[in-house]
Amino acid sequence: MEKRLNMKKNILIILTGGTISMKASDPAGVIPSNEFADFLRQFPQLNSVANVEVMDYLNIPSPYMTPEMMFELAKLVDLKIIDYDGIVITHGTDTLEETAYLCDLVLTTRKPVIFTAAMRSGNEIGLDGPRNIIGSVRVACHPDSIDKGVLVVMNDEIHTARDVVKSDTGKIDSFISPGYGPVGIVDPDKIVYHRTSLYKDNVWTDQLDTKVELIKAAAGMDGKFIRCCMENDIKAIVIEAFGRGNLPKSLVPDIQAAIAKSILVVITSRTYTGRVLAEYGYEGGGKHLETLGCILASDMKGVKVRLKLMALFGKYHDVDIVKRFFKQSVL
Repeated sequence: MEKRLNMKKNILIILTGGTISMKASDPAGVIPSNEFADFLRQFPQLNSVANVEVMDYLNIPSPYMTPEMMFELAKLVDLKIIDYDGIVITHGTDTLEETAYLCDLVLTTRKPVIFTAAMRSGNEIGLDGPRNIIGSVRVACHPDSIDKGVLVVMNDEIHTARDVVKSDTGKIDSFISPGYGPVGIVDPDKIVYHRTSLYKDNVWTDQLDTKVELIKAAAGMDGKFIRCCMENDIKAIVIEAFGRGNLPKSLVPDIQAAIAKSILVVITSRTYTGRVLAEYGYEGGGKHLETLGCILASDMKGVKVRLKLMALFGKYHDVDIVKRFFKQSVL
């Protein structure tokens, strides 16, 4: 194992539920269990790594997680981390990348905050949860983890909250950072960081404004979802467009109408890697959309753009200020 300081670090593990704390039960299927917190408190390999305390905060499937709950979790972390060297958060895999990213945006601490999870429930063969927990605590203890933002540790890899995505429904190596790869690895003898991410945003806000919607483009679609947003006083619409940021021309009139109502329209790509770009000038192409007033969101994923806009509107409340700050922060 890696060399340690004379005193073990103090790490808080915050449980929020997910597969890592679930067990299979006939005939109900895989469901939440109340046994995980006690298991961690008695886990000898874990206590040999650090002085660990466990906080049984939530026990929900991660599809139940909401932006408001993510924000409350972030506030809890900022409060609790004063008394610890780092925090590890267990979470369901379905929305982990969203919760980790929102925390990355709004947390004020420089100390390590690590998210982890499991792809296999507690009574499956080859369960990955305990290994991910130990790896996460080791990363939280490592001095090089300070000031790196929120990290995600899965399958012996370390990823940034900004870049990581769940890429598969069931494989244990599901969590990847498309186009970039992990920033480090968890080896048996030590933690190894092999690159530094240049991309880090902070939006320190006291509240979120959740009136932001996400729409995914599909061939032949019309603008009914955009019109629905306009009818419901939505402040921003994120559209996952094709390729470089292109859309069917049938959406253009409704996009223009939304912009005329001071609704922010942000274009991302539904592809896994690459930037949206003002390249195609045909009606509905990325260049044309930019001339209409849409913002191109570089390589950011739609679900994370949505959360960033919620934080920005929560802080600034003004569409022009939000637009300026968002444009300055994309690559």
